[in-house]
Amino acid sequence: MEKNYDQFKTKMDKTISVLKSELSSIRAGRANPHLLDKITIEYYGTPTPINQLANIQVPEARQIVIQPWDGKILNDIVKAIQTSDLGINPNNDGKVIRLVFPPLTEERRVELTKDVKKLGERDKVAIRQIRRDALEHFKKLEKSKEITEDDLKTAEKDIQKITDDYIAKVDKIIEDKIKEIMEV
Repeated sequence: MEKNYDQFKTKMDKTISVLKSELSSIRAGRANPHLLDKITIEYYGTPTPINQLANIQVPEARQIVIQPWDGKILNDIVKAIQTSDLGINPNNDGKVIRLVFPPLTEERRVELTKDVKKLGERDKVAIRQIRRDALEHFKKLEKSKEITEDDLKTAEKDIQKITDDYIAKVDKIIEDKIKEIMEV
């Protein structure tokens, strides 16, 4: 019966994966190349992420250097960064783009931790919804006599344990991100 849980674990894994992806784009005081993941530019008529058009480096804790492989798109990248929600003004020297990240204010750190907690709560709700779906699935199986009542009880306990484990993972991820944000 253990294998019957795989589809629900997969959905919970996806939820965790999405959370990690979203958190990686939240600036925590230091430069992180993943901040650029959602920024795209039109390249030969196709919206293309910057990381597929340039070499991205982090030479210092608060700086990202973007070196496009095609010099003609330098200004396009600058415009895309300026219109994004990064809030950083890029410096363009004609060959590379430098993004210098100012230190976060205490007020901004508190604001970011609230955002992180909201994302965590949203994902916990999603995991609990997956649990509800799993329980309904097993109740239907029991109703149609495909599993016994004892199997249903076992499944309910197992699914609750799996859910608790995933909720704990979300809590740990959120706790780590908040710690990262609050580091001065």
